[in-house]
Amino acid sequence: MKQTVKRAALAATTTLALTASLTALTATSASATDQVDCGPADYVQVTFHYGGRGDTDVCLANAGGVPLPGNSWITRISTGNNRVQWFGDGRWQPAEGLNKWTVMTWPNHSGGVSASWIKIL
Repeated sequence: MKQTVKRAALAATTTLALTASLTALTATSASATDQVDCGPADYVQVTFHYGGRGDTDVCLANAGGVPLPGNSWITRISTGNNRVQWFGDGRWQPAEGLNKWTVMTWPNHSGGVSASWIKIL
C-alpha cells in the first residue's frame, strides 16, 4: 500500500512540474497582442474575410502577433499609432513594417491580400 501512495505522489508531482514548465514556455511576449473594442484611432484596425464570409473588422492593441483565421484575405489595415506587418506569401510584409497613421488598401486586388498573421511592432 505504501508503494502505491508513493507512486501516486510521484505521478502528481511530475504532472504538476510538467504543467508549470509548459505554461512558462508558452507564455511569451509574442502573444501579447490583444483584441479590443474598436474605438480610438490609436488602435490597429484590420478588415479581412475568409471562407466565404463577409468582411470582418478587428481592432488590436499592444505589441506582438495574432493569427488570422483560416485562409484570410486582408482588404484594409489602419495602423493607428503603431507599426504593423502581415504574414503572407511565406514572409512578413512589408519588410520594414507599415508606418504609424497609415491606411493601406488594395484597390487593384479587390479581394485583398492573403495573410495568416498580423504583427504590431
